[in-house]
Amino acid sequence: MKFSQAKIKRVFIVKLEDKEKLPDVIENFAKRHKIYRAICIMLGGVGGGKLVCGPEKPNVFPVSPILKNISGTSEILGLGTIFPDEKNNPKLHMHAATGRKNKTLVGCIRPGINVWKIMEFIIFEISSETKAKRKKDKKLGFSVLEP
Repeated sequence: MKFSQAKIKRVFIVKLEDKEKLPDVIENFAKRHKIYRAICIMLGGVGGGKLVCGPEKPNVFPVSPILKNISGTSEILGLGTIFPDEKNNPKLHMHAATGRKNKTLVGCIRPGINVWKIMEFIIFEISSETKAKRKKDKKLGFSVLEP
């Protein structure tokens, strides 16, 4: 286990609008407001996109992700973090659950998720007392948090 300690700094209440795209809109917002470390809560509606729903084979590296389409206009809720990548760009890592009728999909969001009408985001900025970053893990094939 690795860890670092920090405190809550600022809190942002953000309303996303129809056809804005995740994660781009949140990462751009974070960059404009100099938010490099944060906890995020999301809820609202989506009109398409993809989630990663696990690895194709759990013990084969680099990981080959299972990508699933979000079916139709769906409800969504998610929890995530923002941490800088190796180039110091704020990156959103968010897991979400979507639902439409009796179908539920849970996974990690991928670029191109379309907001349907509105989406609420609450961003709890973490103080810069921690230097936590996302770094590329060559074995796994994706970036991981280094606290």
